[in-house]
Amino acid sequence: MIKKSMKLMTVAVVASMLLTSCYSYTSVVGKGAQGNTQVTKWNHYLINGLAPVGVSDSKQMADGAENYTVFTRYSFINGLVSALTFGIYSPTTTTVTR
Repeated sequence: MIKKSMKLMTVAVVASMLLTSCYSYTSVVGKGAQGNTQVTKWNHYLINGLAPVGVSDSKQMADGAENYTVFTRYSFINGLVSALTFGIYSPTTTTVTR
């Protein structure tokens, strides 16, 4: 009985690690990025992203530029941190390219 439940738990953990995905989305402001300058910050959420604690401001990160691209993603590192905290803390990463 215990061996069967351990096998089932192992399969569930492996499947959850293999079947995860990283989401991302891109927003283009004005004509989009005109150069290579990038600023990256983490966004901080609690309870699997339901409660925002500290979200980056893309306008401030663009430093007054009128044309820039905002790329927000849930990376592997963000997922790892979320998994280690059991979803209590779930960060995302925002990169602004000017």
